[in-house]
Amino acid sequence: MIKPFLISMQFLTRLPVRLVSQPNEKDLGNSLLFYPLVGFIIGLILIGLGWLLSGSPPLITAALLVATWVLITGGLHLDGLADSADAWIGGMGDRTRTLAIMKDPNCGPAGVTAIVLILLLKFVALYSLAIANEWITVLLAITLARTLLPLLFLTTPYVRSNGLGTSLAVHQPRWWSIFIVVTTFALMFLLTDIQYLLLSLTAVVTFLLLRHLMLHRIAGTTGDTAGALVEITEATVLLTSAIALTGC
Repeated sequence: MIKPFLISMQFLTRLPVRLVSQPNEKDLGNSLLFYPLVGFIIGLILIGLGWLLSGSPPLITAALLVATWVLITGGLHLDGLADSADAWIGGMGDRTRTLAIMKDPNCGPAGVTAIVLILLLKFVALYSLAIANEWITVLLAITLARTLLPLLFLTTPYVRSNGLGTSLAVHQPRWWSIFIVVTTFALMFLLTDIQYLLLSLTAVVTFLLLRHLMLHRIAGTTGDTAGALVEITEATVLLTSAIALTGC
């Protein structure tokens, strides 16, 4: 299972990972199993940076964390968020028009606004968390957001007929995916204090709400809406922690 792990690392991050051979469709499907682990690794890198910057002004710490976050992921999910925002607004409730706009590589004003707002919300939350020295939340937010991706593909039809997402959806190992999702949420609960249960609930509620919107508008999901799910979940979990747990 090393190859599926490397595929997930190569796809979800810009870390220097190389594949010695082209992945097959089964490997792509199996790579979904490692999305939570990749999120955990990204989270460890960011909280490690947060600890290193513990003596710096919180504003600088928050800004560097956001910048590093974007660099590590290559803005992959931000692109999905932007495309989804453009499509939702420009699609005006029509499924075909929404899907067509989502395929357009150009970023419209709604997409730009969505990116700015999500980064601003993350920055503000990280600023509050840096003051409170509440780094475990960053790890939880990133890990939980990527745990929702195999759950999304498990429970929601993929509406494109080709592309990477099709291979992920068709070749996803369903029972192993259920095991990974349940185990990840269970570990998040067992390895943290009871107060962090609120963050897991926030992630689940965000997932249910966004999945409902996807089904209502396009009768399923796409790679772009999956990316939007990650970004919005990360932001909501961070903000929930900043408001409810730190008191900042």
